[in-house]
Amino acid sequence: MSKTTPATVALTKAGVAFALFPYDYDPDAPRVGLQAAEALGVAPEQVFKTLMVLVDGAPACVIVPSDCEVSMKKLAAVLGAKSAQMMKPADAERLTGYKVGGVSPFGQRKAVPTAMDETAILFDQVLINGGQRGLLLGLAPEDARRAAKAVLADLTA
Repeated sequence: MSKTTPATVALTKAGVAFALFPYDYDPDAPRVGLQAAEALGVAPEQVFKTLMVLVDGAPACVIVPSDCEVSMKKLAAVLGAKSAQMMKPADAERLTGYKVGGVSPFGQRKAVPTAMDETAILFDQVLINGGQRGLLLGLAPEDARRAAKAVLADLTA
């Protein structure tokens, strides 16, 4: 496994401090974020999953705790849209340059509007995908928000 990904390069270039958290990725896990939290021995609400969505048909990124579901209604409202839906996996991979299960909000091929769940600020450090399956990055929530150019809001159902 490479420890250098577009995400780590983007964070390093931006001067953002982060720690690497490699783990054994299980492609058959029903919920990858929960499997990652268990593999690393951290609380699931501290591991944030990165999802690609369409808001009024335009791509966007949402970062929420791995043990929660996104409220598409709240997400659409936060991003000034009428509706939101999950992006098809193939479209997410093409847009971001990452494989599903390894999508990071940092270093994506194209910058898109991004929203992060406000519960991130409850932690000294959050774990977010590092750009490949089996690699999370630990960083301060405010650093993550700033690096992803994300709006902080209540996004969970």
